Amino acid sequence: MQYHEAPDVKSLANEIIESLDLFYIVAESVYCYRSIGSKSKRIIARIHGFGKIWQRALGLPPSYVIEVLSERYDKLSQEDKEKTVIHELLHIPRGFRGGFRPHKGYISKKKVDKLHKDYTTKKSGV
Repeated sequence: MQYHEAPDVKSLANEIIESLDLFYIVAESVYCYRSIGSKSKRIIARIHGFGKIWQRALGLPPSYVIEVLSERYDKLSQEDKEKTVIHELLHIPRGFRGGFRPHKGYISKKKVDKLHKDYTTKKSGV
């Protein structure tokens, strides 16, 4: 596997965080990378947290990495890229402490679609 910074994904994530008023997410502590060479068959993207034990051991604040798998993510339409990033951001809990929100009760296609509609409305200035 190879990893490369993904400034396009980072820019999109920052825009979504700001547009949707996801005030609890510290945008400066969300990093975005593109991986190449994954053997995964279904995953488009995933999020990695910087757990408390690592935070304490290294004396660093909570952080998250959104990893997009180039083989799948890069082929998506812009709309699907936006929905993918929204989905990954929803895994970040309100406490922004390095943990994760599970799908059950927090993340659904319906919620992602609603947030995406809000995002596109705000983006277009309507």
